[in-house]
Amino acid sequence: MLSVYAIIDVIIVGLLTVLAVLVSLRGGYKQYVNRLFVVLAIMVAVWIPSNHIANNVDLSVGVALVANYLVFASAFGAMILVMNFVSELASVSLSRKFTKFMTPFLWIIALLAATPLTVAGIEQQGNVYAVIFGPLILLYGAALLMMMGIVFYTLIIGLRKLKGAALNQLQVIALSLMVSLPLVVTMQFILPSLTGIFAFTEFGVSPVLLLVIGIYYSVIRHRLFDLRFVVVRSLVYIGVLATLSVLYYGIAYAASRILFTGSGETAVSPINTFAALLLAFFFQPVKSFFDKITNKFFYRDNYKTDVLYAEMSRLLASTTDLRGLLERAAVKLASTLKSEQGYFFVYHSAGHYLSSGTKNRTYLAIEDARRLEVYVEERGDAVILGDEPEIDTAIKRMMTSYRLAIILPLRHSGGVLGYLCLGEHKGAGYVSRDVRVLETLSDELIVAIQNALSVQEVKEINATLQQRIDVATKELRSSNAQLRHIDEVKDEFISMASHQLRTPLTSIKGYLSMVLEGDMGNVTPQQETVLKEAFNSSERMVRLISDFLNVSRLQTGKFLVEYHPTDLGSVVEQETNSLRLIAEAHNIKLSVKVPKKTLPIIELDEAKVRQVIMNFIDNAIYYSRPETTITVSLEQIDDELAFVVADTGIGVPVEEQAKLFHKFFRATNARKQRPDGTGVGLFLAKKVITAHGGKMIFSSTEGKGSKFGFRIPVDTSKKRTQINEA
Repeated sequence: MLSVYAIIDVIIVGLLTVLAVLVSLRGGYKQYVNRLFVVLAIMVAVWIPSNHIANNVDLSVGVALVANYLVFASAFGAMILVMNFVSELASVSLSRKFTKFMTPFLWIIALLAATPLTVAGIEQQGNVYAVIFGPLILLYGAALLMMMGIVFYTLIIGLRKLKGAALNQLQVIALSLMVSLPLVVTMQFILPSLTGIFAFTEFGVSPVLLLVIGIYYSVIRHRLFDLRFVVVRSLVYIGVLATLSVLYYGIAYAASRILFTGSGETAVSPINTFAALLLAFFFQPVKSFFDKITNKFFYRDNYKTDVLYAEMSRLLASTTDLRGLLERAAVKLASTLKSEQGYFFVYHSAGHYLSSGTKNRTYLAIEDARRLEVYVEERGDAVILGDEPEIDTAIKRMMTSYRLAIILPLRHSGGVLGYLCLGEHKGAGYVSRDVRVLETLSDELIVAIQNALSVQEVKEINATLQQRIDVATKELRSSNAQLRHIDEVKDEFISMASHQLRTPLTSIKGYLSMVLEGDMGNVTPQQETVLKEAFNSSERMVRLISDFLNVSRLQTGKFLVEYHPTDLGSVVEQETNSLRLIAEAHNIKLSVKVPKKTLPIIELDEAKVRQVIMNFIDNAIYYSRPETTITVSLEQIDDELAFVVADTGIGVPVEEQAKLFHKFFRATNARKQRPDGTGVGLFLAKKVITAHGGKMIFSSTEGKGSKFGFRIPVDTSKKRTQINEA
């Protein structure tokens, strides 16, 4: 018979195995890790009872030999699973690759352990059976030592690399392995091999339970799996099985008593079949009933994760207002997870931050946020839980002062963006499911917050730019006002200077005219030539001053058009004759073509139109080549009078023709030909002609000559305007 010690071992390992299978229903921390753990628990469940059976001398040699086969095979298989479990949990890439490569070969050794190649036989040694080793025992032992080396190497690297909750989980499992593995290997293999005494093996397998219990400690303390789910599902299935068992027994008993009184043996088969079919129909309703009962007690604050994810996605995409986004998200999460409070703390620009959430929230100080940032960078925790025993004392004290139970760091590539802070749970407390939900939502929260920050940054940039534009506009308006003032001062100066210069020039021109006409006596031909040149220069100066005065009057609104009946033909002939001397001085011939028939008398400002005519002819003289002819013509075309001055001079470049009638503009070749020009004559000419309701005539080919002129309606009263409106 098995000893009390063996019975206790079997009961413990049986309970742990059942719980491990129930844990596998949930999926756990990682699906692969979960499967490894369940298979490991089952392997240990085979190993421990087989070990006690193998040492029971009350059993036959054949049974004990088979049990020894199972001991060696299950022990080796358990070690393979431990190696894979630790490599996966520690996330050490080198160990993972080596383990993946070696595992198929190691399972072959495990299968060979259940053959005479490893266990050649057994013989009784006192109150236990001693093992007679086969030829592969050295390979078996070397493989065990190699796997132990890999496990401890992986633990050392993982403990250095991991942070946060993963480190806490690995620490517990490492402690369990460091205590259990040496004891098992020493008592189960080393001591029997060295001493030949196999009594140690009866107690050598029990330390394996320390490893399984250590993993369960991680389950409870460090949320490696969702224990509450396992408990709930266990209660559901226990309730279902108990109910169905009672119903089954009741139906079978009642049917046998009523239908087959006195003939119990014949009733067994049909009654059992009928009861089994009936219970199959009752299984789902009974299970649903117990689901409702357990959910009422264990999940009264339950929520559907897929619904929460969908609602959060819609919420985070609904607005780009950062404060509103944070407040709505915090309120939603706090209400769903049953938190006393919830709020976001997000770093803004230039060292500023923004905090928004539920109304009853506490306010995280910037100094504490900086302390949290250092803690997160050092530990690398995805979620900071206030009830973790391994949490830093200062951080735990800080979370207690703010009544916080969970802090979710919002991390991105550049560092910590901010934190989601949740207060204490209103009910029984947070579970690992809540933590997983927050971890799943963290990336979406980070993206939404970054988008809102970007939009807000763009708005701030726009506001700054608008402010700068307003300042620049104000400065520009001020500069324009100053320029207008300077322009007015300039116009006043030009007007004053022109008036002051005009009086002495008029006197000089008058005296020169008297001398030329012989009023002061006879002049020699040589003197006459010099006097004519002086007279022409004074005439040009008078016209130049008149142009400046007209521009000044135009700017100040004092350049008015005064209409009087005028014979335009006479004006053209007079101006042409007055310029003949200048034309002759340049060896240029003036040809006038004015109709002999009487042209209509029209209303116009004779002085201003006369100045325009004189300006066109004067320009033609100065920009024409010697020994050429300038044609001055006037004709009536329908209801308009057309005046044209045609020359064969330097012409106007095509690219500069569009600007020719602008104020102070002069063509490039004109500036070379006549540097003393002002660029106001054509500008004033266009203003005067447009004010009379007329149009300018202009055509030119560079190097071949130009045509300048105008067309004025015979009846100017219909189209006339003032020059300032032209």
